[in-house]
Amino acid sequence: MSQTPSRVYLRLFLLTTCFALTGSVASMTVSVGSLVGHAIAENKALATLPLFLKLLGTMSAGLPASLLMRRVGRRNGFLVGTSLGLLGALTGSYAIRIGNFPLFCASTYTLGLMMGVNHLYRFAAVEVAGSAFKAKAVSLVMAGGIVSGTLGPTLAVQGEDWIENAPFAGGYLAVAGVYVLVAGILAFLDLPRPTVEEQHGTRRPLGELIAQPNLILAVASAALSYGVMAFIMTATPLAMMHRGHLFSDTALVIQGHVMGMFLPSFFTGSLIQRFGAPRMMATGVVLNLVCIALNVHGESWWHFWTSLMLLGVGWNFMFISGTTLLTETHRPAEKALVQGCNDFLVFAMAASGSLLAGVLLSVMDWQQLNLIALPLLGVVVITLVWYRLRQRPATPEALASAASSGD
Repeated sequence: MSQTPSRVYLRLFLLTTCFALTGSVASMTVSVGSLVGHAIAENKALATLPLFLKLLGTMSAGLPASLLMRRVGRRNGFLVGTSLGLLGALTGSYAIRIGNFPLFCASTYTLGLMMGVNHLYRFAAVEVAGSAFKAKAVSLVMAGGIVSGTLGPTLAVQGEDWIENAPFAGGYLAVAGVYVLVAGILAFLDLPRPTVEEQHGTRRPLGELIAQPNLILAVASAALSYGVMAFIMTATPLAMMHRGHLFSDTALVIQGHVMGMFLPSFFTGSLIQRFGAPRMMATGVVLNLVCIALNVHGESWWHFWTSLMLLGVGWNFMFISGTTLLTETHRPAEKALVQGCNDFLVFAMAASGSLLAGVLLSVMDWQQLNLIALPLLGVVVITLVWYRLRQRPATPEALASAASSGD
């Protein structure tokens, strides 16, 4: 039974709302995770461990969550993820109150698991919108990142002093309240149930599945763009500190980066529909190259702000294009495996980029670090060229030769 456009828009709006609200913990963890770690960890060198554990949780949740949703449906899967978020937020608040660093790390990993589930909202949006509007649907959900990027730090600031002698514990309690609200929305949100074909349909051999040019390109674009983005973004605040920039200046640079990541989502889907995913990926690569060129050229505030803003836009084009193209690569019964493995690779690259950034910046200068990202972008370029060559129509001579060989 077909749905009215107003019903589709309402469900997309609610999906975007859930994505935005549950994603707020990611920006809050970036804002205060290392500060909390430094305050309660006996070994101060482990202060950034919670940030890594969040990424590790996000990386490890994608495939299990996809397989779970194939059995129980999107809504129930998202409810499980939201419950994990509620548990992680409450545990995090309690860990801060009693000063227990291992428990805080466990809570951060649990919140990372929730984020792995959270990123599957973009695929649920495709199912709600249908194939004709999938690019716009993905873009609209990703636009919720604008709210996530501002809500998390706001909750952290507002809740900093709610609980005496436990800075930021109140912020985690506020996030727990947000998850209760999301669970209420999900309880009344009607999402498509898994079909018989999704659960029991025919699946191609793994070798045939992963050999598809559009699948290879989709995963390369999404995963490598995330790796480059996490690598440069994580190193930027450290580089700015080493160059004597104030923290307030760094905060403005990060805000510009977040806007670059999510604000284009309002029109990225339309651009993909008009120009195609490969061209938008190529545009994203060019923006990443301009970002690196600016970072190599200078170290003024404007260099940092402009480069990170372009980095965000480039990531947006490459990631949403990759996600859109990925939805064309699988049969219904293969959907959970393809989407889950894709997200595992995406966040594995993100975690690796974040870890390597701090390590490499301690042994090389800022300009050299930026050049490290070039080979990753080169892989995307090579994959794009290979993909275009595979898509090129056969010449009349080749067709005639094939016809004669078949006689």
